Formats: sequence, structure tokens, C-alpha cells
Amino acid sequence: MLKARDTMTCQIRDVLDRVGDKWTLAVVNELGGGPRRFTELKRGVPGISQRMLTVALRVLERDGLVGRTVHPVVPPRVDYELTALGRALLERVWGLIDWTVENHHEIEKARGRYDSLNR
Repeated sequence: MLKARDTMTCQIRDVLDRVGDKWTLAVVNELGGGPRRFTELKRGVPGISQRMLTVALRVLERDGLVGRTVHPVVPPRVDYELTALGRALLERVWGLIDWTVENHHEIEKARGRYDSLNR
């Protein structure tokens, strides 16, 4: 029983570490608006470098959250879009995004109070 729980904990940690990194949810959220080309994604995710966007897209594609379509035109055109699995993730994340937007000000105030008491 303990081994099964340890295995589940490792699986949960693996996935949450992945989606909880700096860029993954920002890219998934941007793709929630529909298919995007690389340059559109880069413009839509402020602060992300070309290298980090490439890494994030590769990881998301590997995990089955993003699909990549190469169009046979010159110059080559590549579109990225969420898969059904990626859309399911985004649906669940929207609640967290909404909560963050609604409570960010309160969190900032709490941090200020804490920091002023612990200097």
C-alpha cells in the first residue's frame, strides 16, 4: 500500500512540477485562444525568450498537451494548439487564474504586513 502511495506522489509531483514552472501555464493560457504560430505565442507571452518558448512547447508537445502542425508551404508554417488533454488542463487552471486575479491585491497587502513585522 505504501509503495502505491509513493508512486502516486511521485506521479503527482512530476506533473505539478511541469505545469507549475515559470512558463508552462502562460503558454497554455495563450493557446486557449486557439492555434498560434510561434511568433504569435512569443508576442502573447510577455517576457518569454525564444529559447524558453521553444523548450516549453517541446515539453508540452512531449506531454501530449500541445499539438504541432507543420504546413507544407514555403516558407514553412508551424501552428501550435492545445490538445484535448491541454484544454482539460486549462479548464481546471482557469479557476486558479481567476482566484489569483481576485486575490492578488490581498496577497500583496499580507506580504507587506509580514515583511514590515519581520525586518
